[in-house]
Amino acid sequence: MHKRSPLAPDSFPHLPAIDGLGLAVAASGAKYKGRDDLLLMTLCSSANVAGVFTRSDTAAAPVQWCRDRIISGTARAILTNAGNANAFTGQHGQNSVSQTATALGAVLDCAAEDILLASTGVIGEPLDTTILTPHFPQLAANDTASWEQAAAAILTTDTFAKGAHAQCDIDGIPVTICGIAKGSGMVAPNMATMLAYVATDAALPAALLQQILSSSADQSFNAITVDSDTSTNDSVFLIATGRAKHRPVTSPDDPRLAGFRDALAQLMVDLATQIVRDGEGASKFITITVTGAATDHAARQIGLAIANSPLVKTAIAGEDANWGRIVMAIGKSGFNIDQNAICIEIGGFAVAADGMRVADYDEAPIAAHMQTASIDIAVAVGPGPGTARVYTCDLTHGYISINADYRS
Repeated sequence: MHKRSPLAPDSFPHLPAIDGLGLAVAASGAKYKGRDDLLLMTLCSSANVAGVFTRSDTAAAPVQWCRDRIISGTARAILTNAGNANAFTGQHGQNSVSQTATALGAVLDCAAEDILLASTGVIGEPLDTTILTPHFPQLAANDTASWEQAAAAILTTDTFAKGAHAQCDIDGIPVTICGIAKGSGMVAPNMATMLAYVATDAALPAALLQQILSSSADQSFNAITVDSDTSTNDSVFLIATGRAKHRPVTSPDDPRLAGFRDALAQLMVDLATQIVRDGEGASKFITITVTGAATDHAARQIGLAIANSPLVKTAIAGEDANWGRIVMAIGKSGFNIDQNAICIEIGGFAVAADGMRVADYDEAPIAAHMQTASIDIAVAVGPGPGTARVYTCDLTHGYISINADYRS
């Protein structure tokens, strides 16, 4: 594992077990030595599951497998391997996911179609399933791993395990939500190069679960970027085991869901921003807020234009208050913005208003803000109702070093 990110949290949070969900880890040795690289999540019979996946045209074989099967809204297990993406591997890749699901299904006494799969790692290398399958009986027999062990098993270039926990009520009944994620580079919507698994004991039908997940993903995993590169393997799963004893909820408009929606949204933003804080080589965490755009979509694209600009990111890495690069990024976003309406703040200090530098501009407090670990940029682009918040990190030489050595 690379040197721990300076933006990492002090420790992994305590995540309680979710009733109806088993966790198991194992070390296959396929790529990494001396660490776990397989994660098996087993789901109880009452569980429903939803998923959102990469929109890349070169989606990996396990993503294609899951897209076809997530429609059922149910699954018996989710298996993840780290180190090999099983992406751009042709018919061999398709065969490997089928063989893996069939072998695991035989161990769990279920159909291959009841198995969901995820992979992360090097693209283009064939996956040798014979290295994985001998570990399936061990995984099936030991389903009491901790969330921290689960989070560690799926890491690649990550420098720390990522987890989050939330509590809420549905109908006055306590509900638990836990989640883990991995991701560090090749991070940009839609989604980032990441895997995320969120589980709750709430009893929610699959269609409702899918709607809630898609909405929450737009405000979290689809609002982050490290390097503007969209991965082949992005997958986010939301599992509801149905073990909480609240009354049935079937409508997305049910007011009893308000607390759950808020808790899930906050948890997913937490996980997403942890990915940014673990951006390869990152030394600064950056929040970009855009207001006044014609639509929320336009606001997010403007925010991403700023967040993905190498010139903006390297200036922040160098702690240079070169706000003209933000102006440049806004201008290239392609939304016919009136430059005379642009206002910019950095760290809460006004930089530009009404299309020009503010008359009393003082760079000293802005330069001081640039020396902190968390950078805040606020941009207004007009009188429109569209708003968005985007999260990113700076671009340092560390990013080059990590990716130059990725396969070694």
